[in-house]
Amino acid sequence: MNERNENADIALMTEIATLYYTEGETQEVIANRLGISRVKAGRLLKRAQAEGIVDVRVRQHPAVSAEIEQALKRRFGIKRALIALDHADSDGQRANVASLVADHLSRQLSEGAIVAVGMGRNVGAVADNVFEQGQRQCSFVCAIGGSVRAGEYMNPDHICRRLAIKFGGDSETLYAPALVQNLELRDAMYENPTIRQTLDRARRADLALIGIGDLSENSNMVRMGWFTPQETAEARLSGTVGDMMGYDFIDIYGRPSMTPMQGRVIGLTITDLARIPDVIAIAAENTKAAGILGALRTGVIDTLATSVTNAHTILRLDEATRVDDKPD
Repeated sequence: MNERNENADIALMTEIATLYYTEGETQEVIANRLGISRVKAGRLLKRAQAEGIVDVRVRQHPAVSAEIEQALKRRFGIKRALIALDHADSDGQRANVASLVADHLSRQLSEGAIVAVGMGRNVGAVADNVFEQGQRQCSFVCAIGGSVRAGEYMNPDHICRRLAIKFGGDSETLYAPALVQNLELRDAMYENPTIRQTLDRARRADLALIGIGDLSENSNMVRMGWFTPQETAEARLSGTVGDMMGYDFIDIYGRPSMTPMQGRVIGLTITDLARIPDVIAIAAENTKAAGILGALRTGVIDTLATSVTNAHTILRLDEATRVDDKPD
């Protein structure tokens, strides 16, 4: 197909999609109006969706999500719970959750706001699900260092840039590795003026976007080889259920885990996050319920974004492991 014909098809797909989704016309009416067959109109509608001209998102009815949200708010003292419909495909699940976070940002971001941005697939998916083109002049600041093994999609620097393009504003890179060999080296790097300046700005953020990790074989840290299989196995045996943004490993009661993996990541800490007005924690995967529960029990999360299945599992797991019954 030559370029002229391709452009004509794109224009026709856009017109058909507008008539169908925006104006509510039927495929039969559209076909008659444009002088094409109904079969062709339907085929071009499907192609418009496949090529990204149309973004179709199914949202859970507010009455259903409101009940779950209220239960989570009462139980954990959070401000908001963004509960997405379950999806059989993991990428689809991640997109469902991320789209709710993107909408939340669209409502909450004000002119000149600072957003501290973490690392990972869930945080990265937020930038891909922002569909407004605004000019709010916000600042998106890396709240954790970068990693070559993470790739562009999951690195906070690239996520910040994508968010800045979508919402308008600037991005600021944290010029440091995400992971170092030991606590002493991490503390030494914190003394670097460039690193300190960026982290200080991230600490002044109005919102933070962070992921919640687990120690399953499919977790980012395990896949990237940040820690050895022996280290992760020992961490699980010692009661570690997850992490917040790649640092601050926690047990199911939200307490710091006693593991050698602790304290090797350069970024904001739980203490820093506690000072940020809206810490948005994102976890789409159904393997992360225990990690999410531990993160909620730290008390620093303000907005939780997850799936229906995770939400119900978290509430049941909380009942089974009430903080009142935790070991000394």
